[in-house]
Amino acid sequence: MLAHTVYTNEKSTEWVTFVHGAGGSSTIWFKQLREFKKHFNILLLDLRGHGRSKNNLKSLFEKRYTFASVAKDVIDVLDGLNIQKTHFIGMSLGTIVIRQLAEDYSDRFQSMIMGGAIMKMNYKSRLLMTVGNIFKHMIPYLLLYKILAFAIMPKSAHKESRNLFINEAKKLYQKEFLKWFKLTADINPLLEWFREVELSIPTLYIMGSEDYMFLPAIQKLIKTHTKYSKLFVIEDCGHVVNVDQPKIFNQKVIEYINQIISKNK
Repeated sequence: MLAHTVYTNEKSTEWVTFVHGAGGSSTIWFKQLREFKKHFNILLLDLRGHGRSKNNLKSLFEKRYTFASVAKDVIDVLDGLNIQKTHFIGMSLGTIVIRQLAEDYSDRFQSMIMGGAIMKMNYKSRLLMTVGNIFKHMIPYLLLYKILAFAIMPKSAHKESRNLFINEAKKLYQKEFLKWFKLTADINPLLEWFREVELSIPTLYIMGSEDYMFLPAIQKLIKTHTKYSKLFVIEDCGHVVNVDQPKIFNQKVIEYINQIISKNK
């Protein structure tokens, strides 16, 4: 089972599950914990090969990962804790994991909050992934990760987010990084399917105005996914919205979850 941490709130029956992105860990949510613990029960996860799940058995023995197998890891934790339904909050590549979870286990969802959501790879991101896949065995993985981090979070205002992810990536084994990087080969057809189908799960996309690589695709998506989906754009904010603008992120997400709770009563 994945390494995880639980924070219980005796006044609430609602669960919120945080899913980090590739190269990160549950520590990226440190600016959310204090506020969210006041309202909900919290589950923090370290995805396979990351954080305290670094020596997860599946990480050691599976030669190739799939988003379906990574999603199943999350469900195994929910089952182990007897959590039947939860609000999922994801960041960056973690939003793809959540969307795969929603595809396979929609009955476990109360809502999904997609921070820095990746729903389409633009030309620049596809080029970066292609070049990365060509040279991934020729250059140190950390250098490759730094190049990706600077491409996605280029501004000086994004420095904290960029450094946070680079420092977390330093804790990965090279073989583990390459397994996750190989997942990019599966992304385009998967995201194309996700864009085609709007699931009947309340969904909040929360994006930074400076997330030039992924925001335009979400702005386009929201024009067709109109029944269950909403978009909120945080000004003066990059890709990692929960770190760049934590106060606004916390406020908007907690408000959204409380609205869902009220509708379900």
